[in-house]
Amino acid sequence: MPSVNRPSFVSRRPGLFGCLIAAAAAVLVFGMAAAFGVVGHDEEGEALLGKAEARLGLVRVEGAIVDADDVVAFIRKLRDDDSVKGVVLRINSPGGAFGPSQEMYMAVRKLAAVKPVIASFSSVAASGGYYAACPATRIFSNPGTITGSIGVMTQFANVRELLQKLGVNYESLTTGRLKDAGTPFKPLSDEQRAYLESLIADLNKQFSGDVAAERKLGKEAIALIADGRAMTGAKAKDLGLVDELGGQEEAVEHLKKQTGLTGDVPLLKGPKKKTSLFEKLATSLNLIDPKGLAALSALAGALGDQGLPQTR
Repeated sequence: MPSVNRPSFVSRRPGLFGCLIAAAAAVLVFGMAAAFGVVGHDEEGEALLGKAEARLGLVRVEGAIVDADDVVAFIRKLRDDDSVKGVVLRINSPGGAFGPSQEMYMAVRKLAAVKPVIASFSSVAASGGYYAACPATRIFSNPGTITGSIGVMTQFANVRELLQKLGVNYESLTTGRLKDAGTPFKPLSDEQRAYLESLIADLNKQFSGDVAAERKLGKEAIALIADGRAMTGAKAKDLGLVDELGGQEEAVEHLKKQTGLTGDVPLLKGPKKKTSLFEKLATSLNLIDPKGLAALSALAGALGDQGLPQTR
């Protein structure tokens, strides 16, 4: 009797075979992630929120400020948790977009109204980074920290001449003379320049006014430092922008004394750092340096915010 060639499983069930391959690939990827310790997990602090034991919070503000949602949400959790007796605000940021920096400032201000907040400056706490910290009960800075830089700027690229060389023309239809102020396809008119200058002047008035109010500085004192200049932590202390010289350890010890806590006090750290599975695998396998990923992220945020008022 002649043999009959039976169709293979792949030809009989192509859809099911594809699903099995996809499932196997997913298992392989997540298996590698687990093997290299890159599966996502909650920060130790967020997992402990709501516990009865007295503890301190630690809020991290790191890198260019392009969004405030995670930081503000974590601050609100710490504010509402009665077991958190005080908070350290650890700043390592050169500033960023004005709106998110101001939003962090308001969140820290609300927090400081109900429990002590000690700001601790790392390598840099400038512009929007300082703005977020200025409502703190007390500010600690390393002598060599770069801080200050109280001011606002906005920048626009202009590619009109380049496009003309390429034979590209651009037309803009607007409902008002100021609607396309800052477009990269034509130079600013005098009216548009005056409009944008008044805009950033208003924002700078808000920024410097908030700093003056929180730090109890007079008009003359704030005028001396609200011109965008950066300074060391030591100089900032002389000018009244910083209270104490010291690092995070000194800030934590000061907060423990202020809250009456002793010994090894738990620190609730947040917000949770968000990294993609690709980033976790890449850094674990040494495909890219973690600092390189952070720099790329900051650059992407800065490019996305081009033309928006910046605190740095």
